Amino acid sequence: MGSHLCFSLLYQSRKRGMLENDLLLASFAAKYLQSMTAEQVKLYDRLINLPSNDWDIFHWATGVKPTPAEFDNEIMHLLKEHVQNKDRECRVLQPNLYT
Repeated sequence: MGSHLCFSLLYQSRKRGMLENDLLLASFAAKYLQSMTAEQVKLYDRLINLPSNDWDIFHWATGVKPTPAEFDNEIMHLLKEHVQNKDRECRVLQPNLYT
């Protein structure tokens, strides 16, 4: 996928306006964005830029609220798996933007 779009999405993932999503989406994007297909990048772009309320994204990802059909896709499933943090990664700081 185009490096400019990926960098833009990585930056947008870090600057959500709420710390919970900053940490969650920044770590997700740093881990998965570069290996996504073009279609997956489009789905991720849509997920982080279309909902008008970031709390919705957080609640869907953590399972507090059901995910609407329009966002219930492979990227949301991967994000929900990422939220579970089965490897117990430390995610109290955002990943370095320039690695």
